[in-house]
Formats: sequence, structure tokens, C-alpha cells
Amino acid sequence: MTSQRNGSPLQPHPRFRMAGLVAAALLFGHLAVASASETAEPVHGIAMHGEPAYQEGFPHFDYVNPDAPKGGTLRQAVVANGYDSFNPLVARGVAAAGINTYFYDTLLVPSADEPFSAYGLIAESIETPEDRSYAIYNLRPEATFQDGRPITAEDVRFSWKILTTEGHPFYHSYYAGIEKVTVENEHRVRFDFGETSNRELPLIIGQMPILPAHYWKERSFGDNGLEVPVGSGPYRIGPFEPGRSITYVRNKDYWAEDLNVRKGRFNFDRIRFDYYSDDTVALEAFKAGNFDFRVEYSAKNWATAYTGDKFKSGRIRTDEVEHSRPAGMQGFAMNTRKPVFSNPTVREALAYAFDFRWTNKNLFFGQYSRIDSYFENSELASSGLPAGRELEILERFRDDLPEEVFTDVYQPPSTENRADLRENLRTAMKLLQSAGYVFRNGKLVHGETGEPLAFGILLHQQNFERIVLPFKNNLEKLGIEVTVRLVDTSQYIRRIREFDFDMITQVIPQSDSPGNEQRDYWHSSNVNVTGSRNYMGVADPVVDQLVAMIIAAPDRQELVYRTRALDRVLLHGHYVIPQWYMPRDRVAWWDKLQRPETTPANGVDVDNWWVKN
Repeated sequence: MTSQRNGSPLQPHPRFRMAGLVAAALLFGHLAVASASETAEPVHGIAMHGEPAYQEGFPHFDYVNPDAPKGGTLRQAVVANGYDSFNPLVARGVAAAGINTYFYDTLLVPSADEPFSAYGLIAESIETPEDRSYAIYNLRPEATFQDGRPITAEDVRFSWKILTTEGHPFYHSYYAGIEKVTVENEHRVRFDFGETSNRELPLIIGQMPILPAHYWKERSFGDNGLEVPVGSGPYRIGPFEPGRSITYVRNKDYWAEDLNVRKGRFNFDRIRFDYYSDDTVALEAFKAGNFDFRVEYSAKNWATAYTGDKFKSGRIRTDEVEHSRPAGMQGFAMNTRKPVFSNPTVREALAYAFDFRWTNKNLFFGQYSRIDSYFENSELASSGLPAGRELEILERFRDDLPEEVFTDVYQPPSTENRADLRENLRTAMKLLQSAGYVFRNGKLVHGETGEPLAFGILLHQQNFERIVLPFKNNLEKLGIEVTVRLVDTSQYIRRIREFDFDMITQVIPQSDSPGNEQRDYWHSSNVNVTGSRNYMGVADPVVDQLVAMIIAAPDRQELVYRTRALDRVLLHGHYVIPQWYMPRDRVAWWDKLQRPETTPANGVDVDNWWVKN
């Protein structure tokens, strides 16, 4: 499962080799076989594993206020250098904030308090057999686009076709398992799958944004720019200033206003995003009342900046809200396409130069915990030494894995019990020497080629310089040449898409139900696909097979074991230097806003809030 919000650019992954997926499933004895003639009854919702928590006819999600009043304006800030597109579904340009969330509806919508369950929105029901070899979506006759035209099965087929042929490359791979799409009647569309081991396909098809075929018939999908398209969601695009602001206006004729999956959500009449090039300026604008809601990502700001009369009086409120969503991985990501990072021993050595304890104490006021898993803050994270079913999975690949996967508990280098970094830097130097580097004239160079160990760190947020510079200083003590370059957001996005970087600070998010998106992160076929999220250039046949196994997991427990095995292999590949995470959302808001009593497992979602009467 993967998700996106606020116009974040989607990333691609190429077509997966299905033969390998089926072979891996057969190897582990979990490939389901069912009769092609098997039929299914229509249901209101579907879970990745087991049954969905909400029963048919449920009135609303438990974490919303179904009686929340409609009205008012929500103002938010975006720290970026603007936008140049209203089309978030292609690789070109930077999409406007919010457009993914507010402008397009989907066949199904997930709940925020389950690992991965989805319920009918445009589709009032779904039919899929036990082996999930196909899925039929029965559309609601009342579903309409914002121009009043009905949403039909032909629009669904058109959306799939244009996204997989002209959309962002992500879609070509994400929907790669779809073999055929058949319009059975105006409100009934069938997807047949070329494999039966991927239980996720009926749910991820449900995430597909549904586009109006009649609108795009005479237009070029990739060249939309800032021409306002026709949407299907709860908000229309209202006033906007390119690169400076955009306002979404609630669609008073929204066809799904009273559906149970929409009750209590999208309560603001207007949602405005203002663009700021600097986060410090944005914070001051918030405190001045120029916008209403802010999620704080800076520990320093949270500890020092949220003070004053407005906070004491309660006009501005703050809270740290616990959540249980996976934190994923945040770290210094090393581009193994570059020769300097091709050796895992070198990558391992560099981690000893990052002093998390010092950083957390001196820069973050002790607010963070160290990440030591790609699936941090979830049951999917590996821990200790492999045992039981996880060990059984890894044993199949023992000859192709480092022995440390089986003998060493992965822990990022620590200075918790030391006064300084000297011992860690000694360890780093020993590793670098074992990789062929020697110290000459104050520089670390390769003993055979004479090439210096040198690389750059690419940034687009100025406030990260205070984190990177101490790391740079520690590396230079080893004789490593490091340059730090700060670029604007547009250039940064372009360079990341083209893998034109040595090292970056990157967040690799995860859901509680990993699936198809894991190909995009780790599969070797992604290494040279422009725009993929395989930032580090992972190209490991064992990783490829573990990804296939995760996608084919027959039940929740097996998914957990397989994900832990993948996590362990990635950690011992030393592709990133882990940084930190926080299992709480730090939020601040002006007291005109009100929130529901219940916060879902996924954390704070301002789209469930409302303006006080």
C-alpha cells in the first residue's frame, strides 16, 4: 500500500517480472490456486487480510464527528518554491498542494484505524473471489464529476489506460498485474489479473483516481499545466496565484456528501495553501495569525518557539498526539550508483561518523528516538537475531547473504556510553582500511587508484545544515572530503528524479501493510528508472525475491515474517545511515478550529476537523 498527500510527486517503478513472483510463491508453498469459474458476492468493503472492521451499513468512521458543522476557512502553509501544475498524475512539473486529497475521488477509500481496509466510495460494492484473481466494481449511479456528468465504468477503464500509458511511470508498474479491463455495463467494470498471488490488487485499484474521459478526449494529458481540469472530489479549484497560493472551494453539489465514508470529513468551505520559501518565515506567519494549522517538524522550534501570550491565553493551542503508524526510515541515503558508495564496507564505515546522541541532545532537546528499522514503530520491524519462521525464510538465501544477517543484531553506531567519537572513528578507519583506503597527506585515498574518498551531500532545507555540518566535520577527521550544497526545491526534485546526487537525507515512508510499493523502493529493475523511489540503487536478487514474497503473502502473520526478513537484509546492506523518529504528531492550531475526540491510529488528520460555530 502507498499513499500521497498535498501534491507530493508520485514516483515510478517499472514492470515487475511476474514469473519471478510466482516462482517465489511456489518456493514457499503459498501460491493459492482456485477455479477460474469461482464467483464472488458483492461486499461493501475489503481488507488486505481477514475481514474489514466496519460492518455493512456502518454510519461513519469512529474517528470523525458526524455532526461537525460545515463552513469557514482552513488556511495552511507550504514551504516550497511554488507549483506549476494542476496535474499530479504525470512526471512533469510540481503539482499544487492538496490536489491529490481534495480534487479526485477514488473507487474505494481506506479507513485510518486499520492496517489496510477499504470501503466503497465511487464503487458501492466490490466482488472478488477468495483467490482474488479478478475484481468487479459496481459503481454508484449517483456518482458524478464536478461538471455534473455521471461517473461511468468507461471512465474507470479510461483512467486505468491513460494512467498506465501517459501518466507517471509509477502507475505502469503499480497496476502491472492487471491483465484485462472489461466494461460490463454502465456501472459495472471488471479487472482481471495475470497472477493470483497478489492479494493487494483489488485494494490498490480502489485507490485509482477516476478521471473524466469526456474532458481528456480533446486534451493532452501530459501538458495540462495550470488549466483547471474537471475533478470528482469534494472540492473545486478556486482562486489561485501560480506559485504563491491556491484555494479549494467546497463543492456544494458534491454527490458523496452524505455517504458514510465521507460523514464528518471535509468540513471547511474553503481550504487555502500559501507558499513560503522559508520555514522560519512560515512559523512567524502562523503565530501572527496568517494561517490556522501547523504540523511542527523541528524539535528546536517545538521546544523554543511556541511561547508567548497567545499560547498562554489558549488562542493558539498545541499538543503532541500519539500515533501508531510505521515511521519508516529516515536517514542519510547513499547512492550506490556512484563508485564512492559501491562498497558496503565503506557505507558501513561512514555510519560511525554520525553522532546521534550529540545531535539529539544539542539540537533536538532530547525529543527523538533512534531509528533501527526500515519499518520503525510497527510490528513489521526486525529485532534481535532471526528465529522461527523469519529464520526459515532467510535460511533459503544464506549462501547469498552476509553472515552478519544471522549472527549480528543490527544496531546503528552509538555514543551513548562514550564521551566522544574517538572509538567510533577508529572503528570507521579500520573498516575503510579493509576496503583499501589509506591516509596520505591528510586525505583518505584508495591505495591502488589514488582516488580520494570524497562526496557531496545535497539539501533543499536550510535548517538541515546544522545537522549535516557536524557530520561533515566528523567525516573530515577521517580525511574524507565532503561538500554540502543547498538547492531550491524544484532543482532538488529534478536531481532526485534523475539520481543526480551522492548523499541525501531521505524519508522512506511505510504503511502498516507493505505491498506493491516495495518494488518501487528496492527492486533491481528500478535502479535506472528515472523518478523511481529506489534512491539508493538497491540491486540485490535476494531483496527482489523477498519483495515478491511480501506481495504474495497469504495472511497477516506471514506478511509480518517476510517483511522482517526484508528489513534485516536491507539493514545489513548499509544503504542508509539511520537518523531518528518520533511516535507523536506535534501540532499547533488557532482556537477557531475544533477536532474530534478520537484520533485514529494513523495520527492527526485535519480533514476531520472543523471551524467552531
